[in-house]
Amino acid sequence: MPPNGNEDVPGPRHVQFLTVAEVATLMRVSKMTVYRLVHSGELPAVRVGKSFRVPEQAVHDYLDNAYFDVG
Repeated sequence: MPPNGNEDVPGPRHVQFLTVAEVATLMRVSKMTVYRLVHSGELPAVRVGKSFRVPEQAVHDYLDNAYFDVG
């Protein structure tokens, strides 16, 4: 057992969070559209005080799944 008494405790994960405004800029949509996606559950977010933070990877996953070929 390690000296601090923690056994098999994973280390902290590095997660980059974006503001709603940053997500809107990245997706080229309005902030209201981002809020709708968050409130509908389509885009996961964490509430920090009165604002939301969206994991950057969640934005990329959403865009990857939303992409379709018009072809």
